[in-house]
Amino acid sequence: MKAGKLPVELLTDLLGGIEINDPRVVLGPKTGEDAALIDFGDRYLVAKTDPITFATDLIGWYLVQVNANDLAVMGATPQWLMATAMLPEGTEADQVREVFDQLTVACKELGVTLIGGHTEITYGIDRPLAVGAMLGEVDKDRVVLTSGAKPGDAIVITKGIAVEGTAILAREAADTLTAHGVGADVIDRATEFLFSPGISVVRDASIAVDAAPVHAMHDPTEGGLVGGLLEMAMGAGVGMEIDRTSIPVLPETQAVCDALGLDPLGLIASGSLLAAVAPDDVQALTTALGDAGIGAFDIGRVTDKSQGLRMGTASGNVDLPRFERDELARFFGRDETS
Repeated sequence: MKAGKLPVELLTDLLGGIEINDPRVVLGPKTGEDAALIDFGDRYLVAKTDPITFATDLIGWYLVQVNANDLAVMGATPQWLMATAMLPEGTEADQVREVFDQLTVACKELGVTLIGGHTEITYGIDRPLAVGAMLGEVDKDRVVLTSGAKPGDAIVITKGIAVEGTAILAREAADTLTAHGVGADVIDRATEFLFSPGISVVRDASIAVDAAPVHAMHDPTEGGLVGGLLEMAMGAGVGMEIDRTSIPVLPETQAVCDALGLDPLGLIASGSLLAAVAPDDVQALTTALGDAGIGAFDIGRVTDKSQGLRMGTASGNVDLPRFERDELARFFGRDETS
């Protein structure tokens, strides 16, 4: 297999063989779900682990954001983090300090406490790798699952797709983008996508659950928007009808993808919140997010599973595209001069 997430069908098969013997585990490993839920009496402990493998710039900061996102989309408040950093031979002490500084600053911004972890210089790798395990809490009546989407629901997305992928490509492949004719001003703006519009959805999710009864939320990451929609649909056992013309693609994202021959629908997408709500609640949700300066867009409907995963385009309805692996992995897995 090539670099990237396991195929969703294989992952589903593997997870289906896991037995949960502790009755306190309310939600264990399940395709598409962003974290586990453990019964702690009056509330749930929410637990998540996620690695950073693509990005090397700001790796410590990234680690906090992506783990916090997966707790937030379940309605939870991120609170504690354990981090493992594996750094290649030749790493300088100042570089280690920089990763630690990124971790502590990002944790402080989100009110998360760094409670431990592990750091080592690791043989056989050529770039830093980091893994986080984050814990949080949520009131039992506030939990939102990825698998909660219902036929008839509207599907809303915030900001724009492939925010994270755009930022990574601008930071890690700037020379290639320049060689393909992308202007320095576009690359500079795309580089700042980490912070504006930002790859965190903690605020998006908090506003969403306060604004309307949200049936499902998800943080589309590796595999892009299409991967996130597929995980939501598989988890809920539903179909979807997506309007391609309603999907927000920021101009910088389009420029980067056009230059590199990538499809933004399959490009790693932290920064976008996917939410499923009743059609009557779309206005309340999008207004609340808009009032907070967060763009929100109705991009389709949840349908019966028998209708499959479809997308309306200018040339008619087609099957929702599938990507063998994330477009970022596909790009970095090839010769960048090609």
